[in-house]
Amino acid sequence: MSYAEIVEAARVDTRELVEVDHRGDHAVLRLADPDKLNVLSAPLMVQLYDTASALARDPLVRVVVLTGAGEAFSTGGDLRMMTDQAERGRLPDDVEGASLPWRWIRQQFGAMARLLARGDTVFVAALNGPAAGVGLAFALNSDLVLAADGAVLVPAFGRLGLIPEVGTSWALTRALGYRRAFALYLEGRHLDAAEALRLGLVDEVVAADELVDRALGWCDRIRALPPHAVEMTKPLLRSAADLPWEQALTMEEFAEPTCFTTSGFRDGVARVVTATSSVRPE
Repeated sequence: MSYAEIVEAARVDTRELVEVDHRGDHAVLRLADPDKLNVLSAPLMVQLYDTASALARDPLVRVVVLTGAGEAFSTGGDLRMMTDQAERGRLPDDVEGASLPWRWIRQQFGAMARLLARGDTVFVAALNGPAAGVGLAFALNSDLVLAADGAVLVPAFGRLGLIPEVGTSWALTRALGYRRAFALYLEGRHLDAAEALRLGLVDEVVAADELVDRALGWCDRIRALPPHAVEMTKPLLRSAADLPWEQALTMEEFAEPTCFTTSGFRDGVARVVTATSSVRPE
């Protein structure tokens, strides 16, 4: 079966493996194959990318909360599917070879990671349970990560003979530095929510029954800010860590004057001026 045939077969699967709850200018996007711990099977992955892409293209949607149904966020890629593809590549009549899993990784997993990181829409990952492999990668590529107190991060790439994948190497080295990231890879141990918070891999840990509500609270914070400010700040901060100081400063200098022309800036200044005037002594 070729890459195109795998995608086509996934598209005709009639199961609803992704659920969307639209809430005006934000949405909750839920991986919905709980019996299989939201493993990223071909049908689920195709539905996830298609749905997330549609939300990112919607000019009314500013924030998407990405979470899982049941006990897991996602246990990652479908290992059986990947093994079958690797075995198929050894057959004499196979024409795609290693390019087939490469296409899947790049055009499905990688495309989703790029959407999370590069799009203007803010993605808040809400880890309701284990996040492993590519599921972990999707969490770490999101703009904010919240974890239920029982959630675990599972960077078990090495034990499977794999490398940190789909942007995970970038995220781990920036959060932990090279040596701690390398040690974590070698250990392959699970990180509970509290340790993940201490290491800077998640931004907040909350009780499981409060997880989605707390994620929606972040949506409220984003909605309270002018849209242009969040949309301009996301790519600025995403790129700043890899830029020389002078180049980062120059990007800010070019971007800032645009903010001055917006009603959001004028309204914000008016509020600050009014508040300052009200506390001045007589």
